[in-house]
Formats: sequence, C-alpha cells, structure tokens
Amino acid sequence: MYELLAPRFFPVCIRYVGDRTVAEDILQEGFVTLFAKLDTYTGSGSFDGWARRIFINASLMYLRKNDVLKDSEDISEIRKMSSDGENALDKIGFKELIDVIATMPAGFRTVFNMYVLEGFTHKEIADELGITESTSRTQLSRGRIWLQNRLEQYGKQK
Repeated sequence: MYELLAPRFFPVCIRYVGDRTVAEDILQEGFVTLFAKLDTYTGSGSFDGWARRIFINASLMYLRKNDVLKDSEDISEIRKMSSDGENALDKIGFKELIDVIATMPAGFRTVFNMYVLEGFTHKEIADELGITESTSRTQLSRGRIWLQNRLEQYGKQK
C-alpha cells in the first residue's frame, strides 16, 4: 500500500510545506495515521479521497504547530501587478508552476493550496487553520498577487 500511495501523496505534502525533507516526515506521519485508522474507512466514497484527507490533515497539523500565518508578507510589500496584456502562464509549464507555488510564503501557500487546488471553502480553511474567514480571504488574495508577480518575473526570464 505504501509503494502505491506514497508517489501520489508525497506531492500533496510538498505543496503544503514547500520543503522536501519536512514533506517526507509528514508523509511518514500520514502513513502512521492511515494505517492506524484503516479500520475506520467505511467504503463509502473513494479510498483515494479518504486517504488524501489524511495527508492534507497531517500537513495542516504541521503548519498549525509552526504557526504559518505569523510570518506572512505584508500586503504593502507586494508590488502591484502590471498588466501588459501578456499572460505569464503562457511561458511556464506545470512543473515550473508547482515549483513556484512551493516557494510561496507558508501562509499564502497553505490557503492557496486549500482553496484553489483542494477546493476547500474559506469557512473550512478558517476552521482547519484556526483563523477567521477574512484572514483566509486576505491570505488567498495576497497569495494570488504574490504568485502573479513571480510568474511575471519568471516569464520575463524565459
């Protein structure tokens, strides 16, 4: 089971924490939880979805313990995006996009992953991270600006 699931859920852990070594630890923690709770899987819904939630929760637990939102960049430090009509995404591949997301400040990356990639609502994010919904919205907005700026810089390098 480990050999089948590890390649699928390791990228999930990396997306949340942005550090390969920490993600490996979280993956191990996730498997400990998965094996301990295997008997609670009822068969309703997909096993993949059930397991994915365990690895997301393991990542979020790590981030909560390390208070990821305390070191988020201030919005005043993020320059406004210039709109020159050129789309930065046209110049970047999927792997490069994931690599840029991995370099986002932890608070931005966490909320961005949860909202955009996992489909959580702001209420669910707030409940999971112990923050307010408005903080979740602010982190997402700032994260999008941060990401757009980095993609724009990346596009100019190509």
